[in-house]
Amino acid sequence: MPEFLYDNRLYYNPVEFAMSRIGGAWKMPILWRLKTRIMRYGELKKDIGKVTHKMLTAQLRELEADGYISRKVYPVVPPKVEYSLTERGRDVIPVIDMIRQYGLNLMDEMGVEHPGTA
Repeated sequence: MPEFLYDNRLYYNPVEFAMSRIGGAWKMPILWRLKTRIMRYGELKKDIGKVTHKMLTAQLRELEADGYISRKVYPVVPPKVEYSLTERGRDVIPVIDMIRQYGLNLMDEMGVEHPGTA
């Protein structure tokens, strides 16, 4: 496939393009946690664990800008914000599930103990 430009960035293949949207250490875990329920920021932060406030905020903003999640703000004090998957976000869950399953299988093959959930 020939290279292509999108949003002033050069891509060499569709995998690179897709991974620029959902790749990295935190985007797939965020999407995975939102697959079955709506979550607030604090719930995500607590459930994911080691992600910093700055990184979680940045990743949520990118996922929202790319159309994977929806952010709903309630006009209350203190502010209440909820995150949920959009249709695009739901479409990527089977891809994440396949990558997750591959990772679990690879861990088994290499004798790595499963630390828990995604």
